[in-house]
Amino acid sequence: MAKAGENSFEDEIMESDIELEGEVVEPDNDPLQKMGDPSVEVSEEMRDKAQLYKKKGVDALSEGKLDEAVEHLTEAILLNPTSAILYAARAGVFVKMKKPNAAILDAEAALQINPDSAKGYKSRGMAKAMLGKWEDAAHDLHLAAKLDFDEEISSELKKVEPNVHKIEEHKKRYERLRKERDMKKADLERQRRHAEEVSAASAVLKPGDVITIHSSNQLEEIFTAASKLSKLVILYFTATWCGPCRFMGPVYKSLSEQHRNVIFLKLDIDQRSNIARRWNVSSVPTFSCVINGKEIDKVVGADKTGLERKIAEHGSRKQ
Repeated sequence: MAKAGENSFEDEIMESDIELEGEVVEPDNDPLQKMGDPSVEVSEEMRDKAQLYKKKGVDALSEGKLDEAVEHLTEAILLNPTSAILYAARAGVFVKMKKPNAAILDAEAALQINPDSAKGYKSRGMAKAMLGKWEDAAHDLHLAAKLDFDEEISSELKKVEPNVHKIEEHKKRYERLRKERDMKKADLERQRRHAEEVSAASAVLKPGDVITIHSSNQLEEIFTAASKLSKLVILYFTATWCGPCRFMGPVYKSLSEQHRNVIFLKLDIDQRSNIARRWNVSSVPTFSCVINGKEIDKVVGADKTGLERKIAEHGSRKQ
C-alpha cells in the first residue's frame, strides 16, 4: 500500500508546464569570439586606435551592419582589453544578432573589469532572457536599472517580470505539493509501522483463549502487546489445590470465548510464586484487571458476577 501511494504522490508532484511569454532562441554554439589579453600593457597610441575602431563599430551598428560592427569592436578590444565599455558594446551587438552565449561572454568580461558596468548587466540580462533564464535576466536587468536606467531596460523588464512571477507562483505550488507529499508519505509510514506493530502484537495474543503464563518475560511481552492494541488484560491467579479455583476455571474459559476483545491470562501461584509476590496476591482465586501493564481493579474470590461486571466495565474503556 505504501509503495503504491508513493507512486501516486510522485505523479501528483510532477512539475507542470508553465505558459511563459517571450521569444526564446536556441543557444549559439559558434566558435568563441576573440578576447583581449588582460596582461597586455596598453599604450596611449593603442587606446586612441581602439577608440577609432569603436567609433567605426558604433557607426556600423547604426547602419544595421552587425557583422561589421563586431569586427571593428573586436579590433578595439584587442588593442585595449582593459576597457569594460568595449566588451559591453560588443555584447550589445551580439544581443541584436541573437547570439546570447557570445553576449554573455562579453558582458561577463566587462563586469570583471568594472563590476558596476550598467551595460554589462543590461546585455547579460537581455541575453539570459533570450535563453529563457527569466529569473537571472530579471536580476541583471534590475541591477542595470539601478546603475543607469533607460527605456530599453524598462521595456525588457516588462517582458521578463510576468514570467518571473509565473515561475515564482509555480515554485510555491510545487513546494506546497512537495510538503503535502512528504506529509502523506510520513502518514503512510506511520500507518505501516502501526500495522506491523499490530500484527506483531496480535501474534502474541490469543483472542478467545486462555494463555498460561510461564515466565515474567512472557507476561511483560503480553502486556506490551495488549497496550499497543489498547486491550484489557485479566490476570487470573490460581492454584491446583484451590477448590474455588476449580469452580472458576470453566467460567473463566467461557468468559474468554465471550469477550474476544479482552486478553485472558492464567498463572499458577505455586509455579510462579515470584510473580504472585510482585502482584501482592494473598489469596486465590484473584483476578487482576490490567491496562497498560498496571492493575486498575481486581476481584478476589470465586465471584463470577463480580468478574463479569469488571470485564464489562473495563473491557470497553478507552485506553
